Amino acid sequence: MRLTERWDDVAGRRVRSLGAGGQHPPERPVVLVPGLGALGYLRDTLAGCGAWGRSFLLDVPGFGHRPPRPCAPELPEITELVTAWLEAVAGTPVVLAGHSTGAQVALRVAAARPGLVRALVLMGPTFPPRLRTPRGLLVPYLRTTSHEPGGLLPVTLPYYLRGGPRDLARFVRSAQRDEPERHIAAVTCPVLVVRGARDAFSPAGWADRLAGTAKDGRAVTVPGAHAFPYQHGGLTAALIAGAAR
Repeated sequence: MRLTERWDDVAGRRVRSLGAGGQHPPERPVVLVPGLGALGYLRDTLAGCGAWGRSFLLDVPGFGHRPPRPCAPELPEITELVTAWLEAVAGTPVVLAGHSTGAQVALRVAAARPGLVRALVLMGPTFPPRLRTPRGLLVPYLRTTSHEPGGLLPVTLPYYLRGGPRDLARFVRSAQRDEPERHIAAVTCPVLVVRGARDAFSPAGWADRLAGTAKDGRAVTVPGAHAFPYQHGGLTAALIAGAAR
């Protein structure tokens, strides 16, 4: 499926997104929020969602294009921008799906503005409490990356290079300061938590805890590691479609 690029003026800022499924009615849009600002590994998932509904992949915090960026690479600022984009562009409650740090952003949006989100999908949500220090990330990083596909690096590295090491570190530190287990108690819509079987960044106990804390939550485990949407875009899109129903 052909993906389209669009730019929207949101709260005085220019926000880029990729879109799919523009021919579908606007009643049930899907909005995807990427992890660490890298869009490339979610393109297949976006195309899969576009096969059944109008879908968008947000380029936040703007690592997919040259500066100026629409917001700082920190969770509160990205959450504010995604919220403003939903208000200005979506026009109706959405199925909001985030991956990795994008899951943390999506969760924050759904907790703060329940009227904007009709279903929430948290894919590989980071970070459980024991991973909220730089030292705590080392072993999970080694365990997880050894199971990631070799083709993942070429589709993520350009975004990381454009973001730069300083802003990437700032992004990770911001995500480590977050407490998703506190935000999810405020979410009123159905919640689906999805993790890869070999994902040490989002272990099974953490996914189960988040799903169990939600008012209407469930957790599933799929093949793959942290970046499972890259290898299993069709399956990921099907899970999002199920959450939408």
